[in-house]
Amino acid sequence: MVNSSDASHLIVWKRDGLLAPFVPETSPSIMRRAQDADGMFASFRVGLCIIAYNTNLVKAEEAPKSFADLLDPKWMGKLVKAHPGYSGTIMTATYEMSRDLGWEYFERLAKQKVMQVQSSADPPKKLALGERHVMADGNEYNIFQIKERNGPVEPVYATEGVPIVIGPNAVFKAAPNPNAARLFQCFCFTPECQQLVIDEGGMRSMHPLAKEKPGRRPFKEIKTMKEDAAAVEKLSEEIKARYTKIFKV
Repeated sequence: MVNSSDASHLIVWKRDGLLAPFVPETSPSIMRRAQDADGMFASFRVGLCIIAYNTNLVKAEEAPKSFADLLDPKWMGKLVKAHPGYSGTIMTATYEMSRDLGWEYFERLAKQKVMQVQSSADPPKKLALGERHVMADGNEYNIFQIKERNGPVEPVYATEGVPIVIGPNAVFKAAPNPNAARLFQCFCFTPECQQLVIDEGGMRSMHPLAKEKPGRRPFKEIKTMKEDAAAVEKLSEEIKARYTKIFKV
C-alpha cells in the first residue's frame, strides 16, 4: 500500500498501470474528495502548509498574519522556506500559491534573502532552533509536534487562504501480500486510524467521526486554498524550473 503527500503521484502511478482498484466501501463519502473515478485511490489524510514563527524571537502582536506580510522589509534575512523540487507538500503549495497569488508574489519574496531548505519538515526545525524568525511555508504537523513538546513555535493561518495538501492511499497491483494491503487500506479509513492521524500525526482528517485535538484551531475554521492534483501533475516541471530561476537555487 502507498500514500503520498503529492496527489499527482497517484495520477502517474495509475497511468503507468501500477495500481489496483480498491477503495473501502466503508470509507465516508467526504473522504473521497481525492478519489479516482475508477476507484484506484482515495483521500487518507489532509495536510496544511502554513506560516509559523519563533515565539522567542517574534512577539505575537508583531507576527505576520498573511503571505503579504512576509514581504515587509523587517523580515529581510529572517525567513525560511522549502523547495518544490524536493517536497510533494511544497510542490502542491507552490502551485496553489502561484495560481492564487501570482508568480509575482514569489519574485518579491525572493528579494527577502530567504533561507532555502528541502523537505517541508525542514522549516519547522530551523524555526525551533532559532535559525530563522519566521517560516514562509512548511508542514503544520511538525509545528504541532514541536509546540506540544513546549517548543517555541506558533502556527499562522494566512488570511489569503492556506495551501491544502491531500494525501491519497492506494494499493499497488504488484503488492506481494495483496490481501494484507487491502486489509490495511480498510483500517486506514476507520475512525480509530483517522484519530491517530490527528492525535499522533498532527494531520487533519475529513472523517466525520474523528475529533479535533484540543488546543489546535479546528479545520473547519481555516480558510484553505483549493487543491488540483491534475494541474500539479501537468505543471510540476514548469513549477520547479520557474521557482529555481526566481530563487536561484
